[in-house]
Amino acid sequence: MALNLSQKQEVVAELADVAAKAHSLIAAEYAGITVGQMTAMRKQARDNGVYLKVVKNTLASRAVEGTEYECVKDSLVGPLVYAFSTEEPGAAGRLIKEFAKGNDKLQPKLVVVGGQMYPASHVDVLASLPTREQALAMLARVLAEPASMFARAIKAVGDKLGGGDAAVEASAADAPAETSVEAVPEAPADPA
Repeated sequence: MALNLSQKQEVVAELADVAAKAHSLIAAEYAGITVGQMTAMRKQARDNGVYLKVVKNTLASRAVEGTEYECVKDSLVGPLVYAFSTEEPGAAGRLIKEFAKGNDKLQPKLVVVGGQMYPASHVDVLASLPTREQALAMLARVLAEPASMFARAIKAVGDKLGGGDAAVEASAADAPAETSVEAVPEAPADPA
């Protein structure tokens, strides 16, 4: 179904808005994919924060003008599905890579991250980027490591010098069976 001018302008405006906020873009050739497969891919895209759209290349070219994806304007050839990662940079890469495994008709054509266009082989690199939660966990681990290393070093020094847990256990084993309680002198009574 052909779009009239106002509908085309709406599509371009919507795509331009998404492109302005997106972290990465993957354009993939989709010829030969069934409607059921495309519907499943769209559902998974929504769940993973990926904006997935099939749109004419001329409209996509106009939509990416003035964004960091402007570098792809001359490379948009053939029937393409556009996957914009809106939440995390690797989401579109993981989506396209997963669906390309099960369907050889889905062929990535180009990858754009940070205003740089890369060949289709970089989908694997983009897909291997950690999620936000994974990245935060790695950061926390990196930040906590110096403190734990310091604590281990202090414990090792204490153990080496005869202190620490080993010294406490050894002194408990060597202590006599009877312990004497020292007499505490009584305090003088207050004359009141």
